[in-house]
Amino acid sequence: MKQNYRMIDVGDKETTRRKAVATGTIRLSPVTMQMILKGDSPKGNILSIAEVAGIMAAKNTSNLLPLCHPLILDSVRIWFEIEETEVHASCEVICSAKTGVEMEALTGLNICLLTIYDLAKAVDPVIEITDVYLQKKEGGKSGVWTHPKLATAKESPLPCDNSFQGLRFSVGTLSDRASRGIYDDQSGTLLREFCSKRSGKEEFYKIIPDEPEALRKLVNESIEKNVDILLLTGGTGISSRDITPDTIKDISTKELVGFGELQRQFGSQYTKAAWLSRSSAYVVKNVLVVLFPGSPKAVKQGLDCVGSLIPHAVRMMRGESHH
Repeated sequence: MKQNYRMIDVGDKETTRRKAVATGTIRLSPVTMQMILKGDSPKGNILSIAEVAGIMAAKNTSNLLPLCHPLILDSVRIWFEIEETEVHASCEVICSAKTGVEMEALTGLNICLLTIYDLAKAVDPVIEITDVYLQKKEGGKSGVWTHPKLATAKESPLPCDNSFQGLRFSVGTLSDRASRGIYDDQSGTLLREFCSKRSGKEEFYKIIPDEPEALRKLVNESIEKNVDILLLTGGTGISSRDITPDTIKDISTKELVGFGELQRQFGSQYTKAAWLSRSSAYVVKNVLVVLFPGSPKAVKQGLDCVGSLIPHAVRMMRGESHH
């Protein structure tokens, strides 16, 4: 039977920022692990050589996989976590392209692990490579995808700090369907977790319909309760029901246009649709009101780019030091 092989035509796809992280484990004997940690292998520093080998492999993935597109990579990074008899390796690959870099990350990781195997096999014939999988990928239409294994992990994917300490925050989700209980509000939950894990104090969280009066009532409640930050998700698009920016702008004294510009610029690395968002930030009385899109993926991206600016902006409003 005749077989036809071809590379997929990605010419019509948009160029976006792509990232993939692959991870895997190699198990060795305690004696071999000590040799690796001391760096006194007969063949040299095993982890250093494996790191370089993995980076080279990621760069040459299209030469190894017949139908894989050649890509110009912006970054390849490999790191290790050491346990008593295991080396956990991770490979992160980043580029701007029309197709993903999952195979580059997996190729870099596998060659890294195989290099450790090759350099250690002379002193340790019982070696296992296990748990190799794609941990995370970003970019393109799918946005951010995370392996289900990580969904049950105890560790938070967001870095924990105390940057919101001493700040009171509230969260509001604007969604007709979520307010009727048709689906769970994931976006509002992301905003709450982000602030709480940075030592912020939550005053209230509400889901409201896309109605100007309901939103104004939410803002007034934040003012009455002396909230420092009101984070809103939803209603930043261009449909007739997307009223969040218009309503907040009418009652604000200042607009921080940079918050919206940064979100759109950062989000456009993943999808051009980010340019259609009207997200922004405003000062209403003594409350900083920050607007995010309604989609959980867009909220994650928004927090990645403006999250650290929020407490800084509040302290500037208070007249505190800019540093």
